[in-house]
Amino acid sequence: MFPSLYAILDPDLSPLPVGDLAAQLAEAGVELLQLRGKKNSPSEILARAKELTALLVPKGIRFILNDRADIAVMAGSSGVHVGQQDLPAEQARSICGPSRWVGVSTHNLDQLHLADRTSADYIAIGPIFPTTTKENPDPVVGLDFIRAARQMTRKPLVAIGGITLESAADVYRAGADSLAIIRDLIAANDPAGRAKQFLAVAEECRQRRL
Repeated sequence: MFPSLYAILDPDLSPLPVGDLAAQLAEAGVELLQLRGKKNSPSEILARAKELTALLVPKGIRFILNDRADIAVMAGSSGVHVGQQDLPAEQARSICGPSRWVGVSTHNLDQLHLADRTSADYIAIGPIFPTTTKENPDPVVGLDFIRAARQMTRKPLVAIGGITLESAADVYRAGADSLAIIRDLIAANDPAGRAKQFLAVAEECRQRRL
């Protein structure tokens, strides 16, 4: 089963060192984390990726690197996530190989249709709601987009963009398999406790679908 919570670590936004934050989230039960470092140099990204790989992967937690398939391989991470301006999914796959995950971001149904035809392991969709964690965000797509996307693909759908604990259940019910959360985790006084709340909402929604 695809992890229901996808924590995104951004050193430019987190008040805690990303290693400390990752350790707390892992302890809380988060099974999928991504490092996003848009403003960091390749050497800084590699160093952080190696640190997080050593911390998370031995525990069976998937650690995904944003944008850079080459660094993901060098760091020994679990995979890479690419956007529409990054390497195409199949080129990322050719670098990462079959054992690592490749995720791809989509912002409209045409992009989702193309992503569904690739070897991507999951598809991110959004922004679902207005977001402040990304410069020049794409247009908000809303819950109806999730419902439409769910009809178009069997791949796991990761919803991202402005999702909070209060809106989490609505996003799961619309058809998302997982929620990618940044600010609502890292801005919490107790990130681990917040993660547990998200996981509890996910489990409740899952039980209602059974």
